[in-house]
Amino acid sequence: MSLVTFLGIYFVRRAGIDIATVGAAFLCEHGLRGALAPMFGALSDRIGRRALLLPAALATAAILPCFLLVTGPAGLFAWSIAMGVAGAVNIPVSNALLLDLAPVERRQSVLALNYTLMSVAYTLGVSPAGYVAEKGYDLLAYSSSIGFLLVAALYALALRKPLPLEKSASGVMRNMVSAFRDRTFLLFALMAFVFPLSMGMVVAAAPVFGAESGLGEGYIGLVLGGNSLIVAVLAIPAATRMEALGPFRLLGGAAALVAAALFSYALIPDVAAALLVGTVVFSFGEIVFSSAVPAAVAGLAPAGRRGAYQGGWALVASFSMGSALVLSGWLKNNFGPDFGWQGTWLVYALLVAVAAAALFFARNGFRTRALR
Repeated sequence: MSLVTFLGIYFVRRAGIDIATVGAAFLCEHGLRGALAPMFGALSDRIGRRALLLPAALATAAILPCFLLVTGPAGLFAWSIAMGVAGAVNIPVSNALLLDLAPVERRQSVLALNYTLMSVAYTLGVSPAGYVAEKGYDLLAYSSSIGFLLVAALYALALRKPLPLEKSASGVMRNMVSAFRDRTFLLFALMAFVFPLSMGMVVAAAPVFGAESGLGEGYIGLVLGGNSLIVAVLAIPAATRMEALGPFRLLGGAAALVAAALFSYALIPDVAAALLVGTVVFSFGEIVFSSAVPAAVAGLAPAGRRGAYQGGWALVASFSMGSALVLSGWLKNNFGPDFGWQGTWLVYALLVAVAAAALFFARNGFRTRALR
């Protein structure tokens, strides 16, 4: 993620590729990752998690640093397609593994612990990564590749013993589409897609917004590192207290905080202050939705289909997060010179505010289905 934060800047400013094209390539990557996630999630329900996680980590380690070879749109799309295929396993299968290992009543705390560890790693990485990026992207690429090799080594060592798995009796193809035949899941996804969309805006669109306004990568990395620090400190205590309420109860409030963050980006005149204030406000929404959303998806999943439902959500999340930059570029460039970034952030903020109201009013219905 330390690398991903600056890839938009790299492709636009260093490789000279138009922002809309970069956004389309990111959407292609996330789209492939999402489209393949239900298949890999359902496959892991049948053959286990280990058989998929280790090869995916090795493939990502090999492909990731190849972005340094990109010099134009064709190379960018080739790299994005390869990354999308390699990365399609990671989120649905690793989340399903965590949920296999966690007691039902502790799912949200386990997911929060996992997210906290990722936030700590991101905090330790993104701030220095911004300063490294100003000097050159080679070291950033190679260190990220080494990181995935370490992940593969960890999988090989830690997943040697038999693992708990609630195996599905149905076929892989039937399980793969099961989430998208579930009307309750589809309704939840229709509302909750704003959370990964907002992550894409903060991670991919906001750095480009800051860079085009004259901010350096170092400052941008420092602000985003602060976001991760807030999440790292508060995510586990917050999730532990929220567990008794269930994952659906506070999602409307989390979306309202995200909307407030986007309004800050739009309405605060000083870009440095807007980026700082908006990102801090966003952090408090992220503390809630980072663990509540996957726990909610697990609650909606029937027995033996945990991986399939996590894969279904990964599809929604990938398309949502991947579309953030391309939508931003399209909105910014196609509604006149006065629209710009301010109009783009306002559109996003209003969309998230509508989703916040919908999640608030639907919370009891989702909870009833999960309990049943």
